[in-house]
Amino acid sequence: MEQVFPNTPVFVLDAESNLKSIEEARQEPLKVAAANWPATGWMGSQLIKDCFIIDVGSTTTSIIPVINGKVVAAGKTDLEKLLNGELVYTGALRTNVATIVNSIPVKGGIARVSSELFALSGDVHLILDNINEKDYSVETADGRGTTKIEAMARLARVICADIEMLNEEEIVEMADYIYEAQIKQIADGLRQVNSRMKSCMKENVPVVVTGLGRNFLAGKAAQKTGFKEIIDLGELVGVDAAVVSTSVGIALMVANKLEGKIVRW
Repeated sequence: MEQVFPNTPVFVLDAESNLKSIEEARQEPLKVAAANWPATGWMGSQLIKDCFIIDVGSTTTSIIPVINGKVVAAGKTDLEKLLNGELVYTGALRTNVATIVNSIPVKGGIARVSSELFALSGDVHLILDNINEKDYSVETADGRGTTKIEAMARLARVICADIEMLNEEEIVEMADYIYEAQIKQIADGLRQVNSRMKSCMKENVPVVVTGLGRNFLAGKAAQKTGFKEIIDLGELVGVDAAVVSTSVGIALMVANKLEGKIVRW
């Protein structure tokens, strides 16, 4: 950043939602490592003062509690967040299907899955029309295309089969089963965070969902956990902004710092 923008102020976000200079970031690198989630939390907190924010990106899910307009996440590093439920390593595109399920019902039995990188969550969601080919913006597991038939071939491979051994209906049923398991992964994390925060949060707080998987993963997980009010950040800031809420959030944080006032999207 210094080399590309030598005459421009550069700010680095840390896990405490502070904007640091590059030199300050160098002195405390662990405080800025993987610290993109506070930007989403900050942006959401400017709109909804008490809530849980669930950000489902291509690779991971962040669950961010907000109280009185402040991000109150207990974890500051990815390890801490994995331990307390605030980080669930599952996403809308890049997650290896073999990390979501270890077996799949098929042909009247239960098939164990192969622990290889044969198919991704993007294949599941493409097959189920949760995303389209344009949304599938990461490299596929086999380096081939992002058509539905190619996605089905990859998913069949997870149980060491192919599209001649399984018909379309069977593959769609596999995708449905994996989809439900992924929703449960996120719901389990939300349940863990909610259980910890219950004593200090208001009752019936909403869940704000953002990221590419905000509706078909985050929203479904919130419903599964029992939350009644689910707010799509895309309806508040625009769909494009919600898909990249960490980037938009930090842009607004810097704008606020430079302008000395709240700058809204």
